[in-house]
Amino acid sequence: MELRGAEIVLECLREQGVDTIFGYPGGAVIPLYDALYDYSNQFDHIVTAHEQGAVHGADGYARSTGRVGVCFATSGPGATNTITGIATAFMDSVPMVIFTGQVPTSLLGKDSFQEIDITGLTLPITKHNYLVKDVKDLADIIREAFHVASSGRPGPVLIDIPKDIFIQKTYYEKAEISFNMEKKYEIDEEILLRVAKAINDSSRPIIYAGGGVIISDASDKLYKFAEKTNIPVANTLMGLGSFPRDNRLSLGLVGMHGFKEANLAVTNSDLIIAIGARFSDRVVGKAERFAPEAQIIHIDIDKTEIDKNKKANLSVLGDVSYILGRLIKHVERRDRKEWINRISSWKTGERKENDFHPENILKVANDIFGQNTVVVTDVGQHQMWTAQHWRFKKARTFISSGGLGTMGYGLGAAIGVQVGNPNKRILHITGDGSFRMNCNELATIARYKIPTITMLFNNHTLGMVRQWQKMFQGGRYSETDIGDEVDYIKLVEAYGIKGYRVNDIDSLKKVLEKVKNKKAAVVIECVINKDECVYPIVPPGEPIDNLILGKEGY
Repeated sequence: MELRGAEIVLECLREQGVDTIFGYPGGAVIPLYDALYDYSNQFDHIVTAHEQGAVHGADGYARSTGRVGVCFATSGPGATNTITGIATAFMDSVPMVIFTGQVPTSLLGKDSFQEIDITGLTLPITKHNYLVKDVKDLADIIREAFHVASSGRPGPVLIDIPKDIFIQKTYYEKAEISFNMEKKYEIDEEILLRVAKAINDSSRPIIYAGGGVIISDASDKLYKFAEKTNIPVANTLMGLGSFPRDNRLSLGLVGMHGFKEANLAVTNSDLIIAIGARFSDRVVGKAERFAPEAQIIHIDIDKTEIDKNKKANLSVLGDVSYILGRLIKHVERRDRKEWINRISSWKTGERKENDFHPENILKVANDIFGQNTVVVTDVGQHQMWTAQHWRFKKARTFISSGGLGTMGYGLGAAIGVQVGNPNKRILHITGDGSFRMNCNELATIARYKIPTITMLFNNHTLGMVRQWQKMFQGGRYSETDIGDEVDYIKLVEAYGIKGYRVNDIDSLKKVLEKVKNKKAAVVIECVINKDECVYPIVPPGEPIDNLILGKEGY
């Protein structure tokens, strides 16, 4: 049948099983939104307050569901507003397809109104991108874009479509898309046997599990692998939830803000099994001092990560789930009790329960909300406290910007997570600095009655920057403190959202119990001390066993 380009876009989205679109209308995409008028019963379309919020919404939807996120934006400033969101998704390997409108093909390259070379601008932060110049190519480009976004190491793909392409007609034939294609990888059996032997021979091994475990849906296999071998598991920020935090083998976060036992375990290990992780600077610290006595096995789907930041003794390239499934058959059951007990001896004590400190705030919230909660954070101290102290037990329950560290990510992402997971409780944890950057998306929450709970840690400062100024700049606090010029409770209530302010643990418990089962948006402002710091912390450029554990020092 013959369809306009705009209709072909929407038909291709139906082919791909897309049910939700995040976006913001504008001049260059008017034909696309005109077509959407006739498809309104086919898609849920969420109009955000800003295009960056739309991309973060698609990002949160993708991370939490494992499906490709989709968003629309117009040309010029609409397209440039997506850049931070695209870069955020790119750094964390999030599958997404972004459709941007463009000026008509006859006006390309003429500095036309709201013309911008968005494919050129996003080339370094997309897995691939396209400028469509012929409507006959449109359907194939969209199908290829979804394949590129979701296959191998996932990532964002941008499709830039001139306005006249949306209007032109061409023949369209529906394609049958298989959503459950079996992954096939050729893995050398000899390599697997060598890896298994290294694991079986080691006495002090550590599994270093990253976001690739979650992306490949390999959490169950990681659990079986660790339990069979009795090897402790340390997680990257993106890997949290891939292994249950309450398991006896879980060491939690490793790296700059990793716990003492996790960092010392890695440092004293004789074998590191890196699974879906990339040895980022926030994990390894001083690279030459990272696991200095250990052999390194690196399992990853992206060959560019092998030997990039840390030289591997053995590497296996392919899908993590597939590799672990085969490797489990070759590894031996080992006791390793001595090694596990040694790691346990490095643990430090816990804080007093009544202190109104983020650690206790998070533990109370964790106890009250339970396992069926997806936690979304912005970036800063609150993000690290959450990573340290929330007991994540399942994959895709921690949604946060890792590689780019995007302040203002959280509220847009929380909207996407809630839309994609309507039967789960979504808890958005943020700081006052991050909240100021994205609080315009409260309008989206109010409009669509999205029942997210926001827990705002208000310490009246840009906490992580202030902590670094305190620790590494001699306490020279330059432009980091935030005053009381905004009453956050009045602000959220202006959107018709209920707000609470708490200053102690007992008040917090009462509020959380009151709101935990309500299907309505809530903001809870927790007023905390601006001098609280995230500990442990490894100073930049130092080895990860050189931790500052608290005010007393190293």
